[in-house]
Order: sequence, then structure tokens, then C-alpha cells
Amino acid sequence: MKALYHPFVFSEKVTVPGNLFLAPMAGYTDAAWRGFATKWGADLCYTEMVSCEALSRDSSKTVDMMRKAEEEQFYAIQIFTSSPETAVKALPYVLAQKPSVIDINCGCPVPKVLKGGCGAALGRNPELMHKIVKALTENTDVPITVKIRSGWDKNSINFLEAADAAQAAGAAAVTLHPRTRSQDYAGKADWPLIKKLKEHISIPVIASGDMFSPEAIKEVLETTGCDGVMVARGAVGCPEIFQYAKELLTTGTYTKIPQHQKLENAMEHFARSVKYIGEERACKEMKKHLCCYTKGLPGSAEIRNKIVFCTSADEYLGILRKFMNSENL
Repeated sequence: MKALYHPFVFSEKVTVPGNLFLAPMAGYTDAAWRGFATKWGADLCYTEMVSCEALSRDSSKTVDMMRKAEEEQFYAIQIFTSSPETAVKALPYVLAQKPSVIDINCGCPVPKVLKGGCGAALGRNPELMHKIVKALTENTDVPITVKIRSGWDKNSINFLEAADAAQAAGAAAVTLHPRTRSQDYAGKADWPLIKKLKEHISIPVIASGDMFSPEAIKEVLETTGCDGVMVARGAVGCPEIFQYAKELLTTGTYTKIPQHQKLENAMEHFARSVKYIGEERACKEMKKHLCCYTKGLPGSAEIRNKIVFCTSADEYLGILRKFMNSENL
């Protein structure tokens, strides 16, 4: 029987040491976050999705979104497009960053992405998906993967057809988030569909959706036979989930970090963000992360109420240090 935690083979040239990945999340998985998640055990991290159309127009802001963190030996760039031609035009900009993997977003449910025929709209068009994957695989030896949903809505479940199209075009792996576009992130991920996909195609399958605990990660690997797991919201404010999962999968148990470590993690993540994007931007963009780091801690409601009004690094760190030294912890 194959070990639950094991190296993940994308191609003859690309093998990642483990199978626990940080999912691409718009507005979250920047270089600072990916580097920190890598430190805590993520084997491969994905950038937030980048627009091929913007890259083809040489958008410096979009190029910056692909910036690699110092800790990332391996990393994946996720792109979105609805055009094979645009994908090929954008490819040199992507390859310049030397990614280990290039992933195509075929599952994003956000209206402004769908409007351009991208994301989940592409997922409902397997023929066009095939053309985009093929265009990329014919122009690079970097593994091309796709991330899909189960379908557009409950009346159009087409993930098997979409996966077939990707595999036939040369995709190295398929990630399935077993919710429909109409579900967005509501309800429960339908994990049995992951098992069905694994039994249907011959390339590796990565599971996504509701990976909120090490136990959930272990369960999906055991029950579906998938090859890897992609953690999204379950890692926000909790990068240690990768360490926990690795321990659980290899030893059968894991040890939680002390509560004060959560705040130390928050401060380190904030410092990394300042390093990569500057204090002004970090102060704006880290609010969502810092609120998640403190969630569940005694007295955390008070600290979150203060964090949302912070405008400088000194304010943030002063509040976090004061809380860490209080009797609450």
C-alpha cells in the first residue's frame, strides 16, 4: 500500500518531495505567504492566479505577482485565460520566473473572471480547455496542470469530461475542487467525486476543498486514493497545518504548537510581508491574515477590533506583543 505522505511526480524532470500543497488564493498567496507556508512544511505553493492577457501586455504588476519567495525550492504559477494564443504569448513571462509547474485555473467562480470566459467558464468548455493545455505543452517542458470544479451547477456535472480533455492534451495532473460553480464555497465538498476522478484518469489527482484540519487531509487521502492534497482556507492563519498533517500522515499523531507561537507566527508573517511589498501595502493586506492568526485565542475579539484600525507596523506589532505578554496566553 502506498504511503499517504510521499513524493509527488509531475514529470520526469519535476518531482516534489511531498504531496501537501498550498492552494492558489487571490489576494493571499503572495511571496511572503508562500515562503512562510514553505517554512511550515508546504511541499509546493501556488501563486495567486495571474492573467495571461495582462502578461501579454507586459504588466509589471502582474509579473510581480509571480515573484518567487527565497524559501521556495519548488513553486507553481497559476494562470487564467480563455485563449490558446494569449496563453502562448504570456508563456515567456511565466517561464522567466522558472516555475516548477504551471497551473491553469478552470474553476474560479468570481463573476469578473467568468465574464472573460476564464475560470469555471473554461471548465464548462472542455474543448477549449484542451486547446489551451495543448498549446502550452507544445511550447514548454514545464509540467502543465489544471484545477477544475465538479461542474457549472448541479445539472451540468462535467468534471470527468474536463479531466479527459486535459489529460488528452498532455496535462501532468488534475486538481479537483468538488463543488460546482453555483455553490461557490458554500455547502460541503463532495469528496467521493475525487475518488471517481482518480479511478477514471491515469494522471495524478490532487484533492481540494474543505481541508481544514490534519484529520481531514488524512481522510481524503485514505478514502479517495488521490495523489496529493491542496490546502486553501484551512492554511490561512494556520501555516502549521502542513507540519501537523505531515506528522499525522507519517507517525499517526501530531503535536500542536503553543498559543503564543500563533502570535509569533503572525508577527513573522507580517515582517515578511513588509520585506516583500513594503510597510504601507503590508499594513493594508495583512489585516485579513492577522485576524485569522488570532481566531480562537482567548480574548481575540478585542485584538481583532484593534487590528482593523492599524495603519503602521509599530501599531500592529505593539498590539500583538502586548497580547502575547498578557494573562490571556
